[in-house]
Parts: sequence; C-alpha cells; structure tokens
Amino acid sequence: MPYPVEPMLAVPGILPADAANYALEVKWDGIRAIVYLDRTIRVTGRKGTDFTSRYPEISALRVPGHEVILDGEVVALDPLGRPSFELLQRRMHITDPAGHGLLTLVPVRYMPFDLLYLDGANLTHLPYAARRELLAGLPGLDVPPNFPCDPDVVAATRAQGLEGVVAKRLDSPYRPGLRSPAWVKVKNLRETEVVVGGWRPGKGRREGGLGSLLLGKYTELPGGGAEFVFVGHVGTGFSDAALDELYRVLRALEVPRSPYSRPLPREIARNAHWVRPELVGEVTFTMWTEEHRLRHPAWRGLRPDKIPAEVRL
Repeated sequence: MPYPVEPMLAVPGILPADAANYALEVKWDGIRAIVYLDRTIRVTGRKGTDFTSRYPEISALRVPGHEVILDGEVVALDPLGRPSFELLQRRMHITDPAGHGLLTLVPVRYMPFDLLYLDGANLTHLPYAARRELLAGLPGLDVPPNFPCDPDVVAATRAQGLEGVVAKRLDSPYRPGLRSPAWVKVKNLRETEVVVGGWRPGKGRREGGLGSLLLGKYTELPGGGAEFVFVGHVGTGFSDAALDELYRVLRALEVPRSPYSRPLPREIARNAHWVRPELVGEVTFTMWTEEHRLRHPAWRGLRPDKIPAEVRL
C-alpha cells in the first residue's frame, strides 16, 4: 500500500462543453483527506500531513474484507445539513478534539469520492468511471452520488446553498499531486453591493499602494435607523489600473476614525486606513458565513449609480 499519496487537484473553470464525457460531484466545503485502511487506519492531508488524531470519527470507518485507499473530504454540517467550512475551522488544528468536547459540539463526516487502491492493486491508472463503480460496490461506506454533467445539477446546488460542483472526466486516470484539467471545479458565485469603509496597504508587488478594501453594509436597528457593519475584505479581482484609481480616490476620502458602528477584529484593523463610506462597489462571492461575512469575495468594480445608505445587509 503506497503511503503517503498526494491528492489529485482540480482546475477552476466552467461546465465542459462535451458534457457526455463528464460526471458531476458536489463540491464539499471541507478539508481534503486521504484514508488508508488495512489492519490500521491512517488519515493524511496535502503534503502528507497526518490528520489521524484530529478526526477520530474517521477511525470508525470499516470496509469489511478489504484493504483500501480512499480519497474524499472531511466536512462539518450546519443545522440544515450543509457543509460549513466555518464550523470545520474549529476542528482543523485540534489534535485532541475529545478533550475539548468537540466530538459532540462539532462532529465531522467523511465523504469518500474516489478509490485509489484495493486489495493489493493500485487503481490510479483506471478511468474515473471504473474507480467510482468499484467504490460504490464496497461495503460499509456512505458514498455520495455523482450526477450527469447538466446545468440543472449546478442550479440545484446553488438553490441548496452549496459551494458548487466538480466536473470529472469519465476516462481520466488519477494523477496524484497534480492539478489536472480533467477535473474542473465550478463554483456557485453570487453578487452583492458593498460600501467601502477603509483599505489596507499592499505588500510585495503592491507595496506602497492598496492591498485590500474593507467592506460594509448598513443594517436596520430595532428602534429605527441603521448601523454600518463590517462584512469582510477583498484583495482580488483588481486590475492594476483599478488599483491606482481606487488608491487615488480613497486617499481623498480618508478620515481619522473607523466609520464602522462596531470595532473590527484586531488583525483586520491593524494598519487600516479609514475612509468616509461614500463609495459603493460590487463583489462576487460564494456564500455568507454565520457571522455575516463574505466568503471568497472578488472585486467587480465601482457602482456610482448606487447610494451607500441603500446597500443593506
């Protein structure tokens, strides 16, 4: 049994045009994990990081009568049964979750979606479709289904608040450690308007300029009125020209104090420059966290046609 095995990685993109050659899997919002089951059980992540003690729930996995290597995702589910990366973060670096009471507070599940080794045979050279068929026939595993490569499947994941799908070519072998165009991750992106409340200086190539924007929205107060709340920061999606123009505009709007109604996290507020909340922009993102923060935001541009006070959470 080979050990450790580096997981095969997907490239970002859109649904393939030759849909008949692909199947879709749900893109689980968790941590990638390779599971080795023989007389013992071991769990590794990327670069061979040992996850065995972090996720003892996986140690209960059994495939009676077989020795296997599985590829899959460790997930924590929210009350609606959706994978929550925010919840999983509470488990990621804890090597003794039982001692912290996390096995009850934040239980995890393993979602196996590929079979790399079976009873002495390395299966990585087999087509994806053949590996999935063998995986589905193993006892003791709860294998999530795959689906036809159809836009309706993507729409269903979007409606359920899931992160997206991965399109996998049916004839593709498994390429350990490689990012292959045979696997394409298609994210469900949403759009929303935001108000710029500040910015943080750039580093590296952006040294001396704008690194990221601090974003906010207005939210209704029970007694009337509104407060300006922080919803995240964005540092991607800018062209060089957009960065230069935003830097020029924001410097003219600088104020000495934060415009946000509540203090920002220390790691965000450190070295921040505050501005009058007069600029409205648009971002894409994957989902809202439970703290009402934007996940994976990317800047799309300014919206001079919008009024800041109308940008509501």
